[in-house]
Amino acid sequence: MVKSYLKYEHSKTFGLITSPSSNILWTPDEDVQNAALRQSGAGRAIVGADEEVLCWDVKKGELLSRWRDKDCVAEVTSIARSTADPDVYAVGYGDGSIRIWDSSIASTIVSFNGHRSAVSILAFDSEGSRLASGSKDTDVIVWDLVAEVGLYKLRGHENQITGLHFLQPDAAMVEQDDETGQSLTSNGVVNGNHDQSGFLLTTSKDAKIKIWDMSTQHCIETHVAQSNGECWALGLSPDGSGCVTAGNDGELRVWSVDQQGLASIASQIGQESNRKYLKERGSLQRQGKDRTTGVKFHPRGKYIAAHGSEKAIELWRIRSETEAQKVLARKRKRRREKALAAQSEAGDTDPVIADDNEDLATADITDVIVPYVIVRTGGKVKSVDWGRGSTSKTLHLLSANTNNELELYSIPSRQPEKKTKAEEPPEYSRKFAVDMPGHRTDVRSVALSSDDRMLASSSNGSLKIWNVRTQSCIRTIDCGYSLCSSFLPGDKIVVVGNRNGELEVFDIASSTLIETVKAHDGPIWTLHVYPDGKSMATGSADKTAKFFNFEVVEDEIPGTKRTSPRFKLVHTRTLKVSDDILSLCFSPDSRLVALSLLDNTVKVFFVDSLKLFLNLYGHKLPVLNIDISYDSKLIVTCSADKNVRIWGLDFGDCHKAFFAHQDSIMQVAFIPHNQDGNGHHFFSASKDRMIKYWDGDKFEQIQKMDGHHGEIWAMTISRTGEFLVTASHDKSIRIWHQTDEQIFLEEEREKELEELYENTLTTSLEQDEEPGAEKAEVTAAGKQTTETLMAGEKIVEALEIGIPDLEATREWERAKRRQPNTGPPDRHPIFLYTNTSAEAHVLTVVQRIKAAALQDALLVLPFNQVTALFTFLEVWAEKQWNIPLTCRVLFFVLKIHHKQIVASKTMRPMLDGIRQHLRRALQRQKGEMGFNLAALNFVGSRMKDKGSKDYVDEVTWEEEEEKIGKGKKKRGFVDVA
Repeated sequence: MVKSYLKYEHSKTFGLITSPSSNILWTPDEDVQNAALRQSGAGRAIVGADEEVLCWDVKKGELLSRWRDKDCVAEVTSIARSTADPDVYAVGYGDGSIRIWDSSIASTIVSFNGHRSAVSILAFDSEGSRLASGSKDTDVIVWDLVAEVGLYKLRGHENQITGLHFLQPDAAMVEQDDETGQSLTSNGVVNGNHDQSGFLLTTSKDAKIKIWDMSTQHCIETHVAQSNGECWALGLSPDGSGCVTAGNDGELRVWSVDQQGLASIASQIGQESNRKYLKERGSLQRQGKDRTTGVKFHPRGKYIAAHGSEKAIELWRIRSETEAQKVLARKRKRRREKALAAQSEAGDTDPVIADDNEDLATADITDVIVPYVIVRTGGKVKSVDWGRGSTSKTLHLLSANTNNELELYSIPSRQPEKKTKAEEPPEYSRKFAVDMPGHRTDVRSVALSSDDRMLASSSNGSLKIWNVRTQSCIRTIDCGYSLCSSFLPGDKIVVVGNRNGELEVFDIASSTLIETVKAHDGPIWTLHVYPDGKSMATGSADKTAKFFNFEVVEDEIPGTKRTSPRFKLVHTRTLKVSDDILSLCFSPDSRLVALSLLDNTVKVFFVDSLKLFLNLYGHKLPVLNIDISYDSKLIVTCSADKNVRIWGLDFGDCHKAFFAHQDSIMQVAFIPHNQDGNGHHFFSASKDRMIKYWDGDKFEQIQKMDGHHGEIWAMTISRTGEFLVTASHDKSIRIWHQTDEQIFLEEEREKELEELYENTLTTSLEQDEEPGAEKAEVTAAGKQTTETLMAGEKIVEALEIGIPDLEATREWERAKRRQPNTGPPDRHPIFLYTNTSAEAHVLTVVQRIKAAALQDALLVLPFNQVTALFTFLEVWAEKQWNIPLTCRVLFFVLKIHHKQIVASKTMRPMLDGIRQHLRRALQRQKGEMGFNLAALNFVGSRMKDKGSKDYVDEVTWEEEEEKIGKGKKKRGFVDVA
């Protein structure tokens, strides 16, 4: 009988506030449509956390919602929010996929897959109908969110895309035609409608900044954005009249955008235009000399935040027009005075001074944009976003730091009425922070209580106690640089071993440090509690293992005769060895203690006499961790040489050595009991981010578990063996639960081979550019994945069984007209089971394919299947079934197989038939729409006559309101441009 095993699956992730791989977004509470999620306070932070997106209440530090797609294990790399619909977010992932999320229901609406590597930046257009994505694969893809398809792929950059913004010039920005004097709109038509295609502004690590015309889909302008290496960030002003690019050595470059020129660009089609729409205005220099990784304009456009990877955010202020004019006038006055003084020294009695009237368009940018304040943060900054304050007197700045915390800073804005002699930087304050639910540094050890209800995790500086069931942090206690930890019997005390050789003993209930014992002269790498629960042992880099007893001593209370009991560690014995001790473990039968040393060996001693029992040689690099099975018969060792070895504790013989991981193996752990016959099964965790489940009797790998996005430092298994806990460099703590699902070794091997085959297949389908070949500037936005290949195969399969059935049914109908008693033909079982026709079945198969994957699925079709597909397209058009889908399939197939179709004699009459049927169907739909529009207009006019309220088109009404205005000029980035 084949042996089966129970599967372990990832169930919970906690301890992670924000990942450094993604940007953050601040959203106000009032934009939340769901009233249950609406909280009062400082807004919400939308952050990436490994493969999830978390929504935090900044004021309370509470997790409001968690967005996760079960099918996606890649980490989140970019987040963008739609301005048209505040509930819609686009999230880019490390595998090149993009998912559109609805935050009110925390579920995916659409998913796209077009990039070959991680998505680096996303941007919505102003209407929320298009999304642009930039990636590490140097491509920019524009997606249509309404049709749920990729429109096109723009290729011109030679490195990762770092900045992406839509430029949509206002329809009012038009130029006068020279001959007629009439205003030409952006599409060159007199009094025509404004062209909504717009432009795209992109920057890349290749140090170039480009403007793309989205109506013609080509690059119209390219500049070198930075003088000294890569361009790392792009910030666009809210009104689109200027932008800032950021590069190495703290350099920021300011550019003005000619919006009027862009608005009239379409009228110059076919003409050579030397007009430049991007104009460099000058450079600003940050105080920090590292590369600038982020630039963000305030929504009101008066302030700019820029940051590198250090613990500071630099804020710049854009002077108002009047203020900048005063500064320029002051400078002119100084120049005049200097010139007068110089000429009087030279003895010139009649000096002539030219008054150079400097305007803002030609003024030095440092006179317009001035440093405001430097905000010092609690950790290295990864991403920032502006918050919206309740008043205009304060600025709110949200910062996500690489040390797993979010901070919200409050900065007073400059008030024009207050005039000070010397401009002092304003006093900012850290208003709120989300830092409790996670560690600032990597978790180096985890330990479970005896009842598996509490988890202790320790790092450099803090010890946290978690409730395993709710994943909430119960206690946070300051400690030293912790390397190992353990609960003591009773689960009320935790002992922590530190890098400085000290043992710290903490009481959980009162969150106090009971005792600090200077146990060793070097780092304490390991500690283990003796099976009887009355003592423990520690192993250190000072080449000694020390044994401590747990005792309760009576301390006298000063000034009284009373005493109070106190827990104390009493040192009893010391074992000296030849090298540093890296790991220590007692056997469950209390007879032996095993030590792993830096000299690649494992030494086993008797506990009572501390005499050497066994020497285990075999590893080529130091053994990092050891564990002994429940029956004290097997010992498993893992090493930096990537191997796991299983040894017998009777004679010290090596049962098996196998290459287990792709990197150093940090921890191994046996299941602590043998209730299900799994006492010799063990887990290994490695720096290759994998956890593996092994059978120690058969020497077989049972299961491979991936989920962490960083090196796994620590692992512990529950007393029941029902779950294990791992902690990683990605700051997350994960729980893996045992399920009721059975797995078989052969099936697992087959799955691994299938995954490997699928990966190589999709990689081979990607068309690599030939070296030296010229890249096309615009291509189709597609990518072959396993999903699209399977969808294409389903269409082929449906066509293969559909065509014979369609022909047989038509033959039967002809025969029935001649002889009414003719029996029905033999049909495929699938049609008999579903009781559908062949054409309905093929249409159902095509309809089930996601819109985003349909074009890639049709590419899989061989040309000999196209005739069959056209046969069904003609039937669908004749019966007027799903006309939009029919047209979409038809036009795409015509585009990709155009030459062969034109050359084929059999396809011509078929195409004529399809054209006639489609024209008839479209004519009918056009008539329906006209009828419905007329009816709506009639109903609207009747309601207008009878009622006192008027129905208006919201968009046109808002535009008219803006045109009328309130007599005030809207202030934007015009100061710079």
